[in-house]
Amino acid sequence: MENVCVELENIELSYLDRTVLNIPRLAVHQFDRIGVVGKNGSGKSTLLKLIAGHITPDQGKVNRLIDFAYFDQLELTDEYDANYDLIGKLSIPERAIEKFSGGEQTRLKLARLFSNYHEGLLIDEPTTHLDEEGRKFFLDELAYYYGALVLVSHDRYVLDRLVTKIWEIEDGSITEYPGNYSDYVSQKEFSKAQQQEQHEKYLKEKTRLMKAAEEKMKKADKVTQASKHVSKKEAKAKANKMFMTKSKDTSQKGIQRAAKALEQRVEQLEAVEAPKAENIIRFNQPKSLQLHNKFPIMADQLTLSAGDKLLLDKVRFQFPLGRTIAITGGNGSGKTTLLHHILQRGEGLTISPKAVFGAYEQMDYQFTEDKTVLGYMKEKSDDHHSKIRSVLDKMDFKDNDLEKNVRHLSGGEAIRLVLCQLFLGRYNILVLDEPTNFLDVFCIEALEQFLQGYEGTVLLVSHDRTFIERVSDDVYVLANQKLELKD
Repeated sequence: MENVCVELENIELSYLDRTVLNIPRLAVHQFDRIGVVGKNGSGKSTLLKLIAGHITPDQGKVNRLIDFAYFDQLELTDEYDANYDLIGKLSIPERAIEKFSGGEQTRLKLARLFSNYHEGLLIDEPTTHLDEEGRKFFLDELAYYYGALVLVSHDRYVLDRLVTKIWEIEDGSITEYPGNYSDYVSQKEFSKAQQQEQHEKYLKEKTRLMKAAEEKMKKADKVTQASKHVSKKEAKAKANKMFMTKSKDTSQKGIQRAAKALEQRVEQLEAVEAPKAENIIRFNQPKSLQLHNKFPIMADQLTLSAGDKLLLDKVRFQFPLGRTIAITGGNGSGKTTLLHHILQRGEGLTISPKAVFGAYEQMDYQFTEDKTVLGYMKEKSDDHHSKIRSVLDKMDFKDNDLEKNVRHLSGGEAIRLVLCQLFLGRYNILVLDEPTNFLDVFCIEALEQFLQGYEGTVLLVSHDRTFIERVSDDVYVLANQKLELKD
């Protein structure tokens, strides 16, 4: 049996009136490789901080038997003390840290984390700002890590490569699933299939019992009607005989009691709800927005620079109508610059005059309107009420969330609302720059479904390998000042 590294017992932790974590017992063992998943705000980061000792629970105790190193996705570092080889390997620039980009900050924090051996690692969303090369470094460093790993990540490829156990946080409780993320999904799908089977059995038994009760009541009614049509003379002549021969099964009251018993059995059945259906929402294009150009975005001899840096050198491309086109490449290669150039209908491009762009960019979204979530969406979309609610529900805006004022939304909520607005909005080409960065895995999967149901053309930039594989029709690689279609 592997040694216990940390044990949580009878943990209760609340924020305002909401229970964030409720853990009877949970343990991390010596060679555990655990991936933590859950919706944004479910308590994933809180769990890591609890294990690290950065916060204390309202009740219960955390018994820590080893020291953990902790990687915080939001913490900014002001120290450069990392292994020199790792600094070179991660291409960390030699300049003032306060001038570092998000990706450079992440690489520096990873260099510091991996500069020394730690018995336990607590890592919170490490790949948010990493390109493909940075992700590869992260995976290589942890592939043969000899210790306890607890990893919070929305990157399903990373979870599949690194973990052998999934902790799912939902409503403050933690459920453990053996295997990596794909295994976890398979187990959830199996559970859903079992639930559907139990639901169908419940409906079948309920229908059988209700039908039997109805037949009994009809039989009781027939006995009642028959007794009303018997004359007084006939009734008197047959009285003694009926008294001797009637039974509970044929008497009116006996039949009614049997029917009542069947109805009670229906009430006592344990109801099994059907699993939530995952229907693809179709985003149909109105005729006024439909494009007819075979290639609505084209470039001929396109050259792009950022300052003195040449990003694209005499590039040609044709982006086909109705396709989802992914553009990949390293950080700083020019992907975002290219998207901006397209949105601005810049020089060297031929863009359909009927193109209407909707854009999601890497930025902090802040709404200024004084409207509810539902009211905002109704104003921005021509779709009917039920479809708007379905789209919002997919992006985890439920019940009271619909009445929230958009000015008071958190950063993550604002991003989700922007994505809903784009798919329901009056556009025919969507341009999405790293749309998955701050979404949990469940909202990423909802976004994948949106893209499956979208009729328009989509250009997207992403480092999320699984996301690209699932949604893209064409993948272009931007490298060495060229943009080439991947085979």
